[in-house]
This record gives sequence, structure tokens and C-alpha cells, in this order.
Amino acid sequence: MVVTAAQAPSRPRADSLFSYATLSQLWDAGWYQKVALHGYPSVLPHGTSGAVVANTWAFLPGYPFLVRVLMASTGLSWDVVSAAVSIAFSLAFVLVFDRLMHLVLLSNTARFALILLCVSPLSPILQVAYAESMNLFLVALALYLLVRRRYLWLIPVLGIMSLTRPGEVAFALTLAVHVALRWRNRRADPWLPGQLTASLVATGLAAGFGLVWPIIAWVATGSPSAYTATELAWRARDIGSPSLVPFTPWIESANFYFAPPWGLLLLALTLAAAIAAFFTRPVRRLGTDLRLWIASYALYVLAVFFPQTSTLRILTPMFPLFGALAQPRSRVYRIAIVVVFIAGQAVWLIGSWWTWWGPDLVTP
Repeated sequence: MVVTAAQAPSRPRADSLFSYATLSQLWDAGWYQKVALHGYPSVLPHGTSGAVVANTWAFLPGYPFLVRVLMASTGLSWDVVSAAVSIAFSLAFVLVFDRLMHLVLLSNTARFALILLCVSPLSPILQVAYAESMNLFLVALALYLLVRRRYLWLIPVLGIMSLTRPGEVAFALTLAVHVALRWRNRRADPWLPGQLTASLVATGLAAGFGLVWPIIAWVATGSPSAYTATELAWRARDIGSPSLVPFTPWIESANFYFAPPWGLLLLALTLAAAIAAFFTRPVRRLGTDLRLWIASYALYVLAVFFPQTSTLRILTPMFPLFGALAQPRSRVYRIAIVVVFIAGQAVWLIGSWWTWWGPDLVTP
């Protein structure tokens, strides 16, 4: 991060003199800062076409409001507190991830999975003023509790998660299938007293939590589509005025970035490779619950997300896959993948944080 900051060219969004602090405050960090300092608009902003334009309703309040509370209690600035909170949550995340991996993998493999997580190409995102580290900690904690079958403890974690980053519906799906599979296998894997009720309550609340933020946006602005219209505003810059039709964004993106039929062909090959990887032995060894989360989150992303330059960041909640990558025990493989991952950090920082191709084109 420091080296990237020292080498980065001047940009319209930041001072010509870069520093580590400057780099940690770019892109979406500015939106989170607006939420922390000014909250959310009661009237949705509209462009000349009459469509809703980008605004802070797309950024959930868990992370920025926590930073605001700590700013008020410590007297420190946004720049200092926002980065400190992200780093603190990144520490909590990797510690919980380590415990989670030890539940499903041998100790040596679990520890190497932790190493891969820490040196992964997108790991710098954990120390910038984004909600990613807080959300990943909550996802890891929720998965740990799910594997341990602590259903009631899941409820407050899922409640906070629903106000941190989008994607709560994916965990609701994970829980629903988990409960269905446990019910089918109840003779071989009997429920302990109270577990069935607790799991059903947790599943229902997880689904309900996914509606909380859209409802809050509706009540505050008077527009039932306030949240979805705001999210679609980012997509509108690429493809005009889109509508939210599940599972169509990836097709739209393929046709936007590539001339037909090459985009659709590439999309089909990518999906086929992902499905094949899901059924490989290393992924199966992660256990049913983690595989349910990976599949559920993948379905969520396929249903609502328009692939663009932040796609890799959006996929970070699928971090249990580091457990699959960690399973080969060859020393050559392990050294090679660590080297490749560290090199990937440089590639991602240069490609995402520098603006070689103009502002907004390569937002991380």
C-alpha cells in the first residue's frame, strides 16, 4: 500500500501527493464518510432524466455509524478511526477464520488456509475505509456458529450483518437448506432439545433481516424502491436505465463488455468451470455448511449483481474456498501460490487504486 501510494499518479479525486492514509480513503470510503458525517437524504436525488442517481442509500450504516460513535467518543478524525476500525475487524476476521478452518480441516491445512487468506490478492481491502472487514468478520462468525449449531447466537450476528453489507438473503438460503438437510437426516443426526425451533427462528429472522434496510429506505424517503433504485443508479452509468430482473445482470454484462456471442460463451464457460470446481474433492472436504454458503452466495451474486471492476471484491465473502486451495501439501505448490498471491496484490492495487484509464473506470 505504501509503495503503491508513492508511485501512484495524480488523480482528480485526490491530492497530487499520495500517502498511505490517502490511499485508504479513496473510492467508496468517501461514501461511507458522507454517511458517518451527514446520514442519509430524506429526498432521493434525481438526474436530468428523472432517474435516481448515486447516493448514500446504497451504503449500509453498520460500519460508518460505528466509526461515527468512536469519533465522537475519542475526538479523532474520520481518517484515523475509519482505518483503525477496518484493521481491528480484519484481525477479528482472520482469528475467527482460523477457528472456522480448524473445524473442517486438519491443523496444518487450516493454518495454511489462514496464510493464503492473509496474503490473498485482495487482502489490502481489509485495511481501507470500507465495510468489507467488518462484514467478513460477521460472515465468518455466523459460519462458525452455524457449523457449531449455535442457532440462537446466530440471530444477533445476522441482525448486525444485515446493516453492514448486502447479501443477508444468501445466508437465509443457507440456513433454510441446512435445516431441510438436517430434517432429512434427523435419524442419523438427531436434533438436540430446542435446536429445531431455534434453527427455524433463525432462518425466518435471517430472511426478515434482508428486508430491513430496503424498508428503512422506503420509510425515510417515501419511495418503496428507494434502495433498489439507488443500487441500480451505478449500473445505469454503464447500460442506461436498467431494471432489476433476477439472473439477467450477468447476461447484460457479458453483452456489454464483449461482442455477441463471445460474452455469453465466456459466461457459460466461467459458470461451467465454477460448478465443476464446486464438486471437486477439496471443496467437498469443507463440509456441507460451508459449501451451502458458497453456493447460496454465488446464487445471490448471479441474481442481483452486475459484473464490473469490483466483482472480485464482491466475491470475497466466499473466503471458505481458501480452505480448498490450502489442501495440497506439496511444498513447491505452497511456496508458489503464496508468491503468486503476493504478486496478485501488486497487480490488483495497481489496476484498481491507480487511475491509469481515467476516474471511475477501475473502481475497486
